[in-house]
Amino acid sequence: MATPLTDSERRKQISVRGIAGLGDVAEIKKSFNRHLHFTLVKDRNVATPRDYYFALAHTVRDHLVGRWIRTQQYYYEKDPKRIHYLSLEFYMGRTLQNTMINLGLQNACDEAIYQLGLDLEELEDIEEDAGLGNGGLGRLAACFLDSMASLGLAAYGYGIRYEFGIFNQKISNGWQVEEADDWLRYGNPWEKARPEYMLPVHFYGRVEHTAQGAKWLDTQIVLAMPYDTPVPGYKNNTVNTMRLWSAKAPNDFNLQEFNVGDYIQAVLDRNLAENISRVLYPNDNFFEGKELRLKQEYFVVAATLQDIIRRFKSSKFGCRDPVRTSFETFPEKVAIQLNDTHPALAIPELMRILLDVEKLAWEKAWDVTVQTCAYTNHTVLPEALERWSVHMFEMLLPRHLEIIYEINRRHLDRISTMYPGDGDRLRRMSLIEEGDPKRINMAHLCVVGSHAVNGVARIHSEIVKNTVFKDFYDIEPEKFQNKTNGITPRRWLLLCNPGFADVIAEKIGEEFLTDLYQLKKLLNFIDDDTFIRDLAKVKQENKLKFSVYLEEKYKVKINPESIFDIQVKRIHEYKRQLLNCLHIITFYNRIKKDPNKQYVPRTVMIGGKAAPGYHLAKMIIKLITSVADIVNNDPVVGDRLKVIYLENYRVSLAEKVVPAADLSEQISTAGTEASGTGNMKFMLNGALTIGTMDGANVEMAEEAGEENLFIFGMRVEDVEAMDKTGYNAREYYDRIPELKQVMDQISSGFFSPKQPDLFKDIINMLMNHDRFKVFADYEAYIRCQEKVNDLYKNPKEWTKTVIKNIAGSGKFSSDRTIAEYAREIWGVEPSDVKIPPPNEPRE
Repeated sequence: MATPLTDSERRKQISVRGIAGLGDVAEIKKSFNRHLHFTLVKDRNVATPRDYYFALAHTVRDHLVGRWIRTQQYYYEKDPKRIHYLSLEFYMGRTLQNTMINLGLQNACDEAIYQLGLDLEELEDIEEDAGLGNGGLGRLAACFLDSMASLGLAAYGYGIRYEFGIFNQKISNGWQVEEADDWLRYGNPWEKARPEYMLPVHFYGRVEHTAQGAKWLDTQIVLAMPYDTPVPGYKNNTVNTMRLWSAKAPNDFNLQEFNVGDYIQAVLDRNLAENISRVLYPNDNFFEGKELRLKQEYFVVAATLQDIIRRFKSSKFGCRDPVRTSFETFPEKVAIQLNDTHPALAIPELMRILLDVEKLAWEKAWDVTVQTCAYTNHTVLPEALERWSVHMFEMLLPRHLEIIYEINRRHLDRISTMYPGDGDRLRRMSLIEEGDPKRINMAHLCVVGSHAVNGVARIHSEIVKNTVFKDFYDIEPEKFQNKTNGITPRRWLLLCNPGFADVIAEKIGEEFLTDLYQLKKLLNFIDDDTFIRDLAKVKQENKLKFSVYLEEKYKVKINPESIFDIQVKRIHEYKRQLLNCLHIITFYNRIKKDPNKQYVPRTVMIGGKAAPGYHLAKMIIKLITSVADIVNNDPVVGDRLKVIYLENYRVSLAEKVVPAADLSEQISTAGTEASGTGNMKFMLNGALTIGTMDGANVEMAEEAGEENLFIFGMRVEDVEAMDKTGYNAREYYDRIPELKQVMDQISSGFFSPKQPDLFKDIINMLMNHDRFKVFADYEAYIRCQEKVNDLYKNPKEWTKTVIKNIAGSGKFSSDRTIAEYAREIWGVEPSDVKIPPPNEPRE
């Protein structure tokens, strides 16, 4: 097999990353050597690869800092409306390469590091992923920060600086094993602690109502220490801030205990406060009602709102102009976007500050709060919706409970005026769910307390209006919007697939990196043989490079001519990795039945983490790895089918996987995946999609032409109809011989000979209580996979279809998404103003 290009060979090729200026190279080498000198401790004069990484990171950071300071000065002087994106998750991945690209430094750094006898890619690989998120929601937040900076918006990301991010996944004997992600072990060169902005956060205590208003007394205090990470825009000199809060115990924390002599215990108890920012909850689309999680949610909100209000008051005109002691203009200067319900407490917390501290009347405070806050809904799965127990609230946040009750009283008064005597509607729309225990419905709080509510793909936003929040939509339809998700083309094309970006730039120029709709121009080259050949060549190089990686890591011989069929996402029943698994076994059985027939070879890769407490998801991983063991070691199959479980799927691995994919699996049951963003990454990088009409797949089919995707299976209305008549799995099992064979193999222990009943829970779920109707789409899926094979046999037609998909992917830039949020929710206009760089004088 041909060997992939080495990096130094690729470096010599023309690149959209701009040719390095010699002056830049000399300056970077000088800076690198200076940093290397100062990072080496006195008694150690041999540098390790990690020393080189840190020296380069600090060299690049030097280029950020001046722009960062200047951007913040610019905002102070211009006093624009500021956007605050509140999220419990920011799944950032690595920072070095992204920063070099956005500052236009990559080629200069590449050349400088090369001249110093080092390999840039090896240094980049030393960086730990900042895995402060579970999946789609946290990665979306990261793409949004990139786009907000690239569009020149005065924006801040606010979240928690988890000491331990999403666990590292090891696959041991086919089972998932979790390891703690100690990502800060060697320090983080990209963050800056800001102890001067440390803020107190209160918990527990009691409420006293006095003539001066409510007072929240006898609270426990935890300090929130901010750590700032710069977020550079793409080549516009804007550098925004992501501020993550870390919990610190105050010095007197529990030292009352000292009076009874247990000083040691009192100091050890400081951990209780600091545990708040210790670890990310590893659940995706599942609500776990733990007190520590509620503390995390309030912690980030309380610290953030103090910060927002301080900045509002002290803005340029704050000292002299009375406008900034009045909150009349607050919604004109401040936007707060709630990324799902996790930061929902921003609504009662802002009310508490306006009522109890700033002494506004209820009506005024409520008006300011609603005009300031907006809510993004990310899921319609009932098990994912946050419903906190009233009892826990009463103990932890007694004042907030009072405020929520008052919000609810006024809300229900309004509803009963509109619908007199409709008790059922009041029950459905209440923020408080009666029952044992009583619960607070956080989604209802968000809808009532926000001026805008959006879903994240058109089909999802329709479901939100027609089912989940139908009662609310009926009375305030103007609140509800759609904002289809997007991805940043800088990380998800230029960074991870530079060869592809080069081939595209050669045809249509480089503007597509900031205006992805430009990709439509590629339709002019649909019959251009050179272009078809160049794209196919880059894809093949990516596959070769990834094959080398896979063979090293998994010791499985990969056929780089095979279809690279990839499903990478969190493991969840609704995402239907099981349907994929049934196809693998079906294909395996066909080869075994007729080994002399010609088959289109496939390498199926599945990757993703299962929440540690999600038994069935962990069983699904074990099933896939067990099937892989049998398939990969069967000499009859040879290289026609290989199955790889990609261990520890994360952002940095996605950057390798996505450019190498031929086929992207997006096969959730229609009506369950809110949007998906992996689907967009694969589309942009030249993979074809096999998928259901769910989430953003619907819009991808619309943009590229449905005939250019492999669409199969039930639509939302079919699923709804089936819910009415009832889904009977056995009917499919009895009727479809290939399906019956697969199920019998799994249940008889064909894939687990030492433990024949190992997969009984999967069999039982699929046969008796499968909410996601895997069998109902099995036949259509198998037929659709045959269409995939047919097209793959004709490489030229396959690549033409790829070009149509890339040309149709312009809509799925997070720049477009953020421009829509800015105009239609936050009331600000994106700007293409380039802030002058630090070496140029300001006007």
